[in-house]
Amino acid sequence: MAVQLEFTVEPFDPGAPGPHVKAAEEAARAAGGEVAVGPFGTVVTGGLDEVSEAVGSVVRAAMAAGAVRVTLQVSAGDGTGG
Repeated sequence: MAVQLEFTVEPFDPGAPGPHVKAAEEAARAAGGEVAVGPFGTVVTGGLDEVSEAVGSVVRAAMAAGAVRVTLQVSAGDGTGG
């Protein structure tokens, strides 16, 4: 099953991601799956195991590096319900 995780880490400063954002992105890459960094958030696409691993890793890494909020959404398929 293909699964997609989309997350945003705060505080958020467009164009200048802080260490908490970079730590979350690195954790997402380490968990496996395909990672796409956008201007307002990051998307991880992969199998259920990779994305499930990414959820915990992203939250732990972001908070440890100073995040005050991690907002995430997990969707089956391509993220549009399909």
